[in-house]
Amino acid sequence: MIIGFVWPEPKSSAAGSRMLQLIELFQNFDYNVHFVSSAKRTEKTFDLESIGVATDSVALNDSSFDDFIINLKPDVVLFDRFMTEEQFGWRVGQYCPSAVRILDTEDFHGLRKGRQTAFEQKEEFGLAQLQKDTTKREVASIYRCDFSLMISQAEIDILTQDLNVDKRLLHYLPFVLDANSVINRKELPQFNERQHFVTIGNFRHPPNFDAVVYLKEDIWPRIRKTLPEAVLHIYGAYANKRVEQLQDDQEGFLIKGFAEDVNEVMQKARVCLAPLRFGAGLKGKLMDAMQNGTPCVMTSIAAEGMFGTLPPNGIIVDEASAFAKASIELYTDADLWEQMSKNGFAVLKSRFDKKEHAKSFHTALNKLTQGLKEHRQQNFIGQVLQHHTLQSTKYMSRWIEEKNKKSKLG
Repeated sequence: MIIGFVWPEPKSSAAGSRMLQLIELFQNFDYNVHFVSSAKRTEKTFDLESIGVATDSVALNDSSFDDFIINLKPDVVLFDRFMTEEQFGWRVGQYCPSAVRILDTEDFHGLRKGRQTAFEQKEEFGLAQLQKDTTKREVASIYRCDFSLMISQAEIDILTQDLNVDKRLLHYLPFVLDANSVINRKELPQFNERQHFVTIGNFRHPPNFDAVVYLKEDIWPRIRKTLPEAVLHIYGAYANKRVEQLQDDQEGFLIKGFAEDVNEVMQKARVCLAPLRFGAGLKGKLMDAMQNGTPCVMTSIAAEGMFGTLPPNGIIVDEASAFAKASIELYTDADLWEQMSKNGFAVLKSRFDKKEHAKSFHTALNKLTQGLKEHRQQNFIGQVLQHHTLQSTKYMSRWIEEKNKKSKLG
């Protein structure tokens, strides 16, 4: 059973694509998958039933979930983000104690929040910003679960080295790609067949909105000064008025909104721009760019965890004028563009092979399932947090449930 913080929207966010990858992995391991969420479905919600996944809506702070999980008797429960584990973890532990509890962090929320705080306060990011409430809640959730899926090796390093989290509780599982699904680079539009720049990202995600503002105010004017005919196409789900007001036809700064087909968008563009100034996890826009042979100019935050020791599919640079200069160079130098496009395919093949990561995950899951009692005995901090912190969550939930009952009666 997967308990989703939201219903998956793979065309709207990298998190949605990630969830479908996880579902497919579990199905390949011969699990029947049941997805539940207390969130509302939207018009962009993926039809999970079409891929053989049973679905149900569940209520927050309601004992109906207890009956639901008792009847379902899942062998594995995956929490989509730590907030979902906070809401439902104590119920799973109480009414289905033998189920393996897995947390999919999506990205390290405490890291992203800490970096955002440092950026907004114009401070250098460090432990002071990292060790805030969100990180404490998230790390507590990691300890309460049997293990957590981490999308970025860089985040594992931060958790284990800076916060001393037990590495045995963490499993590296990045985005995964089936080798057969990767488009042959020779079949893609080449340098002279492409034009203009592109950036893409869900506008509800603060790092993405900030990146667009950064482009508008500091980077794009510098690019246009050298390339006056260039156009930037800005795609993303949930563009509100604040986003739409950034449109500037005369400057070629075009808000295009939701991209129905990200591959088509990427294949038309010559260069993808990813000037993220804070954030965490792996960036779906870079994965999309690499799969479609589109080189990128990106900040170090955008590139984090993506390339390992391999050459990137573009240029990594942080300062605005240098970012603009690199964008112009990559846009106008066919030889450089060709090499960066090749780099992207090498990265995909080496670091995101589905077969390799599926085998590693399946092995870890089987080992955990077979030795669950011993694993939990070795995670004493997790036992302590189950005993104490979730009791407060439990009784708060019970209080809310009783309050809701009285409201209905009165």
